[in-house]
Amino acid sequence: MAVGATATKLHLSSAAAAARRPSLLHLAAVAVLCSVSYLLGIWHHGGFSAGPAAGGGVSSSVSIATAVSCATPALTAASSSPPAGPLDFAAHHTAEGMEAEAALRQRRYEACPAKYSEYTPCEDVERSLRFPRDRLVYRERHCPADGERLRCLVPAPKGYRNPFPWPASRDVAWFANVPHKELSVEKAVQNWIRVDGDRFRFPGGGTMFPRGAGAYIDDIGKLIPFHDGSIRTALDTGCGVASWGAYLLSRNILAMSFAPRDSHEAQVQFALERGVPAMIGVLASNRLTYPARSFDMSHCSRCLVPWQLYDGLYLIEVDRILRPGGYWILSGPPINWKKHWKGWDRTKEDLDAEQKAIESVTKSLCWKKIKEEGDIAIWQKPTNHIHCKAIHKVIKSPPFCSNQNPDAAWYDKMEACITPLPEVSDLKEVAGGALKKWPERLTAVPPRIASGSIEGVTAEMFVEDTELWKKRVGHYKSVIAQLGQKGRYRNLLDMNAKFGGFAAALVNDPLWVMNMVPTVGNSTTLGIIYERGLVGSYQDWCEGMSTYPRTYDLIHADSVFTLYNGRCEAENILLEMDRILRPEGTVIIRDDVDLLVKIKSITDGMRWNSQIVDHEDGPLVREKLLLVVKTYWTLEDSKQ
Repeated sequence: MAVGATATKLHLSSAAAAARRPSLLHLAAVAVLCSVSYLLGIWHHGGFSAGPAAGGGVSSSVSIATAVSCATPALTAASSSPPAGPLDFAAHHTAEGMEAEAALRQRRYEACPAKYSEYTPCEDVERSLRFPRDRLVYRERHCPADGERLRCLVPAPKGYRNPFPWPASRDVAWFANVPHKELSVEKAVQNWIRVDGDRFRFPGGGTMFPRGAGAYIDDIGKLIPFHDGSIRTALDTGCGVASWGAYLLSRNILAMSFAPRDSHEAQVQFALERGVPAMIGVLASNRLTYPARSFDMSHCSRCLVPWQLYDGLYLIEVDRILRPGGYWILSGPPINWKKHWKGWDRTKEDLDAEQKAIESVTKSLCWKKIKEEGDIAIWQKPTNHIHCKAIHKVIKSPPFCSNQNPDAAWYDKMEACITPLPEVSDLKEVAGGALKKWPERLTAVPPRIASGSIEGVTAEMFVEDTELWKKRVGHYKSVIAQLGQKGRYRNLLDMNAKFGGFAAALVNDPLWVMNMVPTVGNSTTLGIIYERGLVGSYQDWCEGMSTYPRTYDLIHADSVFTLYNGRCEAENILLEMDRILRPEGTVIIRDDVDLLVKIKSITDGMRWNSQIVDHEDGPLVREKLLLVVKTYWTLEDSKQ
């Protein structure tokens, strides 16, 4: 009976079926109403409006509308193009008691006074005077207490312009961007820098290389192997305007330059304006912010460091950060003092004593003197410590360090002891593992991972991370039009670099990446970054970075706000990002969508244009991207 009833329902007469069909008029009415509702929704959410301009027409401004491509090809079958308009994840209601938090996020940040246009929070000249001048401790990092923090936007100087694209920036910079003539006057004879109308020119000269940095580097290249890829990372102490580092780049050698904040006004600032890696730093009482065995080469050209003093402490620190078999290059006093002693305004006896003291320290470190030729002397660190430990059973000064982490370098004090190299079983073995030559070392599994010395990190994880960042950077280039344009970005910052995969994926572009490894996470990965032939530093993002304002063209922040959630205010991190980002610079923040909504509500008051777009794997992934363009404005605009 049931079957028969069912059959009756399924086999209706044609007349009954026709009676149940909706009329054509009804269908048309429904279609019209749906279309009107859809169009009204687009209009209500600003779908027909153009993206906001970044600079108000003051310069060649960039907006989110131009920075984010609307025609985004899918990266994989699973990926989806970002929406043309911003994704709206904001809560449209406020729970009781949350009004104060919402008001904070809606704050509009004012411009700082003009005197802060070159503000460096942790190397503030006025604050530094509170600290001892002995051994230049006052020039080290001394960050402001929470009550001393600036809660304003550091302004660009009047007339600020985007830097020249690389490689033109190596030789020329806008005067308005770094308005200091002191070096052009003080170093005029040495041909460091000169003012030419509205711009600076960098002829490539230096105190110890009157024929130019290129010729000086060629002289060094006759003594050590510059051209076979065995030397990739270098450290330049007291860098001047970083001509040494600038001219090494054409030889595929990446130099990290550093100098104090107030020695030769703005020298690190000039280096960065030229597009050369540099940070504010000084050899004083704290270790340099790099792990052990980082650099293939370290250089000092009349850098004014008293290498012979304090029981050779500063040379001991150089030894810590030099790779096994790495080189130390010294030019300037006291090298070749017999020729230059009159010009240096020092006695023969004084200079001779200084050189003998330096030679004594290098010998105690078991370094081998490769060559002293003309104004250049070069020493080499041993590839392992088998012989050195045997020697130090007799000569016990300085001793080998014990019970210390050789990679710890965030406010850790220098010690007058030799950092021991990893143990080896054979005299010819390279301690810690031999590196591949550049460029193979970029993608080869780093020795620290291959040896298992970094807990929880495997070769498979490294390879997967490398491939992941190739995919992600490809996606970035598809949604940020300028990232695919050669020369648009030069100085990049990765705030949470991990293994350096972001930088490695960009290695063929005319740019460089400063890879920062937060001290609150797994900071052991910075050693991996250096073994890949990249550069970076430790950093706590609850504090300011040791760099000048307007340093970076693009900042990449992967999971930074998740990492620091509950450790310090997101507002402080964002204000620091704004300080070091150039006008019209770009920020990519990759994080959980809930955090991004809170971050965007803060950045909307910072003269940033931003929008949230989907993850490269599609809209169902909680992790999203907040894409930002900082608008162009200067001191002149802030006064108006």
